[in-house]
Amino acid sequence: MSLHEYDYELPSDLIAQGPAGERDASRLMVVSRGDGARTHRTFRDLPTFLRPGDVLVFNDTRVLHARMHARREASGGRVELLLLRPTGAGEWEAMAQPARRLVPGERLRLDSGAAVTFVDRTELGTVRITVPPAVESDRAAQAQVPLPPFIL
Repeated sequence: MSLHEYDYELPSDLIAQGPAGERDASRLMVVSRGDGARTHRTFRDLPTFLRPGDVLVFNDTRVLHARMHARREASGGRVELLLLRPTGAGEWEAMAQPARRLVPGERLRLDSGAAVTFVDRTELGTVRITVPPAVESDRAAQAQVPLPPFIL
């Protein structure tokens, strides 16, 4: 299977830009297992489709404030960081764009004024950075929630 097989056209007026006013009024697409027929309902209709023995899986994860914009102190070049996971005391694995020219030990000044330090690249193509305790403890003020590009 190729990645391009997942490409499809989605009209922008069908992309929700925020949650429904009433949470159970969000759209629900129902696909019939028998013939593949699709109907469009609302989430409040879900109980009418459940049968004994069905399993519901709830995702209660929260998106972290993990997207940071910074400038390289040496050159002023823009860098976007996306924190992935803490790897140790004050250190995080992150994605960096662009990352190619970053030099170990280089300081990146966040838009908030705080600075993080580039440590090195990982084998997976991500980077390791050190994050000061003040930034780590107040990520909501230092970073944004990463949104997909189709959310305006």
